[in-house]
Amino acid sequence: MKIMNLKKASFEFAVGIPSGFPLCTVPEIVFSGRSNVGKSSMINSLLNRKSLAHTSSAPGKTATVNFYNIGFCRFVDLPGYGYAKVPPAEKQRWAELVEGYFAAERDVRLVIQIFDMRRPPTQDDMQMIYFLKDSGIPLIAAAAKSDKLNSSKRSEQISRLDEIFRKINAEYIPFSSFSGEGAEQIRRRIIASCRR
Repeated sequence: MKIMNLKKASFEFAVGIPSGFPLCTVPEIVFSGRSNVGKSSMINSLLNRKSLAHTSSAPGKTATVNFYNIGFCRFVDLPGYGYAKVPPAEKQRWAELVEGYFAAERDVRLVIQIFDMRRPPTQDDMQMIYFLKDSGIPLIAAAAKSDKLNSSKRSEQISRLDEIFRKINAEYIPFSSFSGEGAEQIRRRIIASCRR
């Protein structure tokens, strides 16, 4: 059984143009979501690292596709979407970068589509989920920041999310980089995806 080698995880590449993607030599696990939804925090949490992936308090800062070497696979952090203050030309560049990544012949084993659990998935989130499902790319949705809901709000939101994801036949996992909720479940899914 493969094990995540937490100590050897390292940053490899930051790519700003589709022609710059590195050769795909190992399975890739992709992290996708809105700006500031917590992709970097999730990567750090899954790897038990504090600052391998750099987090930012300002949305829209990740303008590259970032690759991390985990040994038996790579983690791929896509640029966040949906931040209104980014100039249209920059949004277009990000879109072309993400489209270029998925259009390339990469060994994508799993996409972790992250959204904020405190509110329903946005139109952009759902568009990405539908794209992945239509493309036959395996995905799980991660409902991040689960620790920020009190018990009654959490119960309400779980009921809403159960209905949303049941309708589209997709799985979601509540996740918190603060409490660690969902981290082991996602790690197991990553390892299983890379074993097939």
